[in-house]
Amino acid sequence: DWLAVDRSDAREFDVAIHRRWLDPMKPFARVVLEPAHGVLLTSATLTDRTTDADAPDAQWASAIARSGAAHIEGAPLLSAATSPFDYAARAEVLIVTDIAKGDLPALAGAYARLIEASGGGVLGLFTAIRRLRAVYGRIADRLARAGLPVYAQHVDPIDTGTLVDIFRDDPRASLLGTDALRDGVDVPGHSLRCVVLEQVPWPRPDILHKARRAAGGGSRYDDRIIRARLAQAFGRLIRSKDDAGHFVVLSPAFPSRLLSAFPPGTPVLRVTLDQALQRVTAGVGGRQSTPAQGALQP
Repeated sequence: DWLAVDRSDAREFDVAIHRRWLDPMKPFARVVLEPAHGVLLTSATLTDRTTDADAPDAQWASAIARSGAAHIEGAPLLSAATSPFDYAARAEVLIVTDIAKGDLPALAGAYARLIEASGGGVLGLFTAIRRLRAVYGRIADRLARAGLPVYAQHVDPIDTGTLVDIFRDDPRASLLGTDALRDGVDVPGHSLRCVVLEQVPWPRPDILHKARRAAGGGSRYDDRIIRARLAQAFGRLIRSKDDAGHFVVLSPAFPSRLLSAFPPGTPVLRVTLDQALQRVTAGVGGRQSTPAQGALQP
């Protein structure tokens, strides 16, 4: 429980007492799971891809907790299927090391150059609406004049579904957005060939998150959330066996322990922006004229 005072323009406009479940799967289990004869829950990110490949039980423990199955009698039936996609040959993760945190002009410039290198087809994902709007304001006109239209959530007065339809229908268009695009967009084919993440999606440290973090294992709780968000974002890239493309993170502050969020076998490289541009221009599997700083294993 906590008391919150909401302010706008130095004036208080709302005061409220909030109550939230530390584990929201408890009421879910009571209301949905217990009365049901059976429930099928499926998701590509239910299990947690930990760095320890020899700990499948730990990965399933995360799935059981996230599904609410831990709060009902009886053991759940578990099943996992391997991906049909060849990530090693069809995707690359590029972690750009020379964009400083908080350098908005450099961030906007990186987005513009990546969209130009890819010829559009970029899904840009942001963790803050303010930065999304700032980047859009700096690059949209310039790219539109080059025949590379850019659309954005929280800017264009169009609902998200229509924005995605426009993006899907124009292979030279790019789309900027936040959580809704990270978790729920299906754009197979050439229209989406590059996903650009402006930074690692750290959880916002509000009161509720701090309480859940304390109850859920501290930094391990944060890591589970981040890996799930990264896996969801990466999942926008490869939607069919013919898809190929790059997943670019514009932040050098990417801990190696989070690399397991990506599918096994996916090439992960730490590169400069210029090197990333070369690889995006060449396409996945293209010859690189400048050696990368080093390949990493997810």
